[in-house]
Amino acid sequence: MLPRGRPRALGAAALLLVLILIGFFLFGGDLECERREQGGPGSFRCSLTPRVPPDGDLPADHGGCNRSDCVPLRPLPPKCELLHVAMVCAGHNTSRDVITLVKSMLFFRKNPLHLHLVTDAVARNILETLFHTWMVPAVRVSFYDAEELKPQVSWIPNKHYSGLYGLMKLVLPGALPPALARVIVLDTDVTFASDIAELWALFAYFSDEQVIGLVENQSDWYLGNLWRNHRPWPALGRGFNTGVILLRLDRLRQAGWEQMWKLTATQELLTLPATSLADQVWGSLLGGGGQAQGQGEMAVSAQDIFNAIIKRHPGLVLPLPCIWNVQLSDHTLAERCYSEAADLKVIHWNSPKKLRVKNKHVEFFRNLHLTFLEYNGNLLRRELFGCPSPPPPEAEQLQRALAHLSEEDTCLEFRQQQLTVHRVHITFLPHEPPPPRPHDVTLVAQLSMDRLQMLEALCRHWPGPMSLALYLTDAEAQQFLHFVEASAVLSARQDVAYHVVYREGSLYPINQLRNVAMAQALTPYVFLSDIDLLPSYSLYDYLRASIEQLELGSGRKAALVVPAFETLHYHFSFPNSKAELLALLDAGSLYTFRSMSSWCCQRPSPSICHTPQAPTSPASVPDPPIVIACRSSRMSSTRTYPATMGLLPSNTSLPCSSLRHPKAEPAGGTPALCLGSHPTDPGATVPLLLLCYLNYLRSLWEGLQWSICEVGPTGLPLLLLYLRSSLLLLQLVWGWFSHPQLYILFS
Repeated sequence: MLPRGRPRALGAAALLLVLILIGFFLFGGDLECERREQGGPGSFRCSLTPRVPPDGDLPADHGGCNRSDCVPLRPLPPKCELLHVAMVCAGHNTSRDVITLVKSMLFFRKNPLHLHLVTDAVARNILETLFHTWMVPAVRVSFYDAEELKPQVSWIPNKHYSGLYGLMKLVLPGALPPALARVIVLDTDVTFASDIAELWALFAYFSDEQVIGLVENQSDWYLGNLWRNHRPWPALGRGFNTGVILLRLDRLRQAGWEQMWKLTATQELLTLPATSLADQVWGSLLGGGGQAQGQGEMAVSAQDIFNAIIKRHPGLVLPLPCIWNVQLSDHTLAERCYSEAADLKVIHWNSPKKLRVKNKHVEFFRNLHLTFLEYNGNLLRRELFGCPSPPPPEAEQLQRALAHLSEEDTCLEFRQQQLTVHRVHITFLPHEPPPPRPHDVTLVAQLSMDRLQMLEALCRHWPGPMSLALYLTDAEAQQFLHFVEASAVLSARQDVAYHVVYREGSLYPINQLRNVAMAQALTPYVFLSDIDLLPSYSLYDYLRASIEQLELGSGRKAALVVPAFETLHYHFSFPNSKAELLALLDAGSLYTFRSMSSWCCQRPSPSICHTPQAPTSPASVPDPPIVIACRSSRMSSTRTYPATMGLLPSNTSLPCSSLRHPKAEPAGGTPALCLGSHPTDPGATVPLLLLCYLNYLRSLWEGLQWSICEVGPTGLPLLLLYLRSSLLLLQLVWGWFSHPQLYILFS
């Protein structure tokens, strides 16, 4: 206890002073924040950057409130207010980044969104198809042609890894609709961890002078003291990062933004020396503004020009809390922005290393990003309750059709699957279209995850272009991406177009998958095949030679049917000639395939392909090597059903089997295509029909014998099919003797 009298009073005063000092250090920052909050628009309770001094320069260590425990209390926008978001996107890889970003926005959003996408032709084709098939309620998408905007920025020397597209943020005030007053501009490599409406609410803190909202750069790049002779573009203090931007478009237009940024860029380019390669590469790794690809080239980004303008006009910028752009570059200072996971709002992978960046908490951020990367996008097709918005016409028609389905219908699942609209991501991986050639052929096939192992062998056997549709979930699509990147064979092929149709429902939509792959084929002809059919090495060249020599490009519709064979051997050497093929058939190493799964016909109307006429002379048939298609076993056992003959569609002239018509046999005895014929003599038609059906019955009987012996009761359907086909054969023979004139029409 303190002594009585004056000493006790002094002790109490000292204790009170200590408590005051402790309270000042603990709560002084928050009190200061509260005073800033009372300052009205243009100030926050907390921001990365303090008030700008009169000389316009900021100290490197300004000691501002660089935490997330002191942020403004933001009134959210009305629930149904339309929020506008702009992005610049070019190429295949960036298109995938956009989808992940949009998933994260849709997961947290509570407001309708209008996406303004500045794209090149590749990205527009991808994203337009994706959003059209995604059909997310209360989301509008507008596209703007990047080629039209390139002349406005192409005069700026640029070797930044984002290219000219990174500069197009500068022209958004003129490119976006004049009636649009506010927009959030995002890089494609950001991930949202909060409702974007909270970011939109920060527009309420703009003063009358402020037109741009930015987060401070979280590296030392713009301080200019990283190494000797380091001279970055001018910036205010640490500068600002442009991965997340709030733009008041109406005020920028009134302030003459186009003249402002062009004048600033021109003057700075005249005064800044060329930056060395090493300097700019190091700057990119630090999340700075520049990266060059060649010695002596100046790498200029939109971020550099934004910072140069803000350096000259510091009153234009509203510093945003750093939690709205947590920058994960190497040597970042982002750890000062957050103290717990709940603080995070937007994560920015602003290093060329992307997910491979080094950071103390990078595993947490990477897992958060991967969550949305593999998230099922079908779950985001949810209505915004309380915000009525007209659905797209396709969605409205779909809902009406689904409403007419009966729960008592035994085929309900099939009818629902027929009405299902699958999300489609065309050219999922980078693709270089082949140069146009008059007789080129694209291999078209479809597959699911359990057939990925066939891709490498298929690429070895088919050197030409391919269009493949894959039926995958979002998570499987990422596994497929890693599979291709890890394969030297697949990653080296740029003429293979992969199109992901996202899985929905329990059935396999084989027709839609084939149609998607066929619609994206860019050659005049397509070769339709099952994914587990391997063409012979010479098939691609032989088909092109056949198309040219048979003059199929003259405008008539035609289908070339390629005979297919299957083998029970896992290690199999392809025959190089017809003699080798026949030897393998006689030895029992090969069987005729039981369904006709390989077609070569003219696109874009494969459904109305007709068989070409038989050659009138042996000289009209090309004589490259034998064309075969060998199929490995699809079953887990060591045997498969023996092959049966496949029939052509009903609109073709004749069924076709491995027993070719004598008139279709070319010289040399090495035919490659089984062609249906159009004999003018009806007497020649019926023997061919009988041969086809006899071969068909023989194959069925072989399959029936194997099924009864080894499968047991599963042979019953084949037995019924055999009996039905036998009856059909008897009817055919009886019809020929009774009404031979009818078969003239059939031929």
